[in-house]
Amino acid sequence: MYNTEEEQERVILVGIDFDKNDLNAESCLDELEELAKTAGAVCVGKMIQKREGIHRAHYLGKGKLEELKAYISETNATGIICDDELTATQIRNMEKILNTKIMNRTLLILDIFASRANSAEGKVQVELAQLKYSLSHLAGQGKSLSRLGGGIGTRGPGEKKLETDRRNIADRISELNKELKEIEKRRQIIREKRIKNKIPIIALAGYTNAGKSTLMNTLTNAGVLAEDKLFATLDTTTRKIKLPSGAEYLFTDTVGFIQKLPHHLIKAFRATLEEVKYADIILHIVDASNPIREQHIKIVYETLKDLGCEEKPVITVFNKTDKAEAETPFPKDPRALSTQAISAKYEKGISELLEKTEEIIKGFKKLIQITIPYNKGSLINFIHGNCEIVESDNKPEGFFFKIYANSEAFNRLKDYITD
Repeated sequence: MYNTEEEQERVILVGIDFDKNDLNAESCLDELEELAKTAGAVCVGKMIQKREGIHRAHYLGKGKLEELKAYISETNATGIICDDELTATQIRNMEKILNTKIMNRTLLILDIFASRANSAEGKVQVELAQLKYSLSHLAGQGKSLSRLGGGIGTRGPGEKKLETDRRNIADRISELNKELKEIEKRRQIIREKRIKNKIPIIALAGYTNAGKSTLMNTLTNAGVLAEDKLFATLDTTTRKIKLPSGAEYLFTDTVGFIQKLPHHLIKAFRATLEEVKYADIILHIVDASNPIREQHIKIVYETLKDLGCEEKPVITVFNKTDKAEAETPFPKDPRALSTQAISAKYEKGISELLEKTEEIIKGFKKLIQITIPYNKGSLINFIHGNCEIVESDNKPEGFFFKIYANSEAFNRLKDYITD
């Protein structure tokens, strides 16, 4: 009998507490611990050094490195995970001094993405991000790019390319970029069809593990994987629902945001993240039970700005109210048109959320009554394809409609308004 179970990695988390930094070092390491847990590692210790900036040669100061070396021996750690991006030189120098595997937040997130990518699109995006990371760290990993052993940083669609040379990696990146462009084209065709159908699109966006997938399942029975882990789902899911009023809406779940999200990851997942850009309204899902939720709100808005979505109308949804302390007030969000409190898990506040969402979307349109002559068949088709019909009837003078019309439809139909 042989035990083939993968040995769980024991890691020490290391961060730097910068002066004049908005991000709290301890909360960053707490989140890094959740990321490590999601990747299958166990945290055996944490270390924070107060510095004005990152040491250019080996991240931490030399004295702190010696302290870390003793800490590794004491805890029997098998690796170090740093909370910041590391250069190839820093990785190489730290490995020489500490004689253990050195990882950083980017590599950890890439590893999680690799294990979570299920669709062909997700795998292409993850592999592209992994190869770009590998290409920028060739000097740190050695000419062969080989990482001996298993564990974090060695899994996923990109691992088969980690032993190729720089030219082959660049060629593969070029191939993946072509595949990504084809994916973008297909997504654009789907978006154009949705826009043509004039069904309002509502995007669920927010910090990772805020409960977007749980809410998506509650609203649409989509069957999306929902776990109490960071980045439980990567693939975008879109479902149509019909409200009690009869109105139809498309709800789109998106990948979660996180602080210090690597730029090349945003670039690789742009085709997926841009679903938010084409939405009529964004439901910004916030974990109401998280003590640093205000920081998460800020990070989400910064990411939305990077995606060119800062002008999109937003409803801020405080989820997980069942876990939040009752006496703690929710932070104000002046950017949002409305704030709603829900528990997606226990389906509390859902009907109120949908009512408010419908109210705001209809506020973008005008409620009008029109009568179209029977000989204007093209306008009848236009109304069915572009307006939300509340009431219709056949009258002697023509077809009567009570509809919600956007500015384009209003201008085309204004000569037939009867109210």
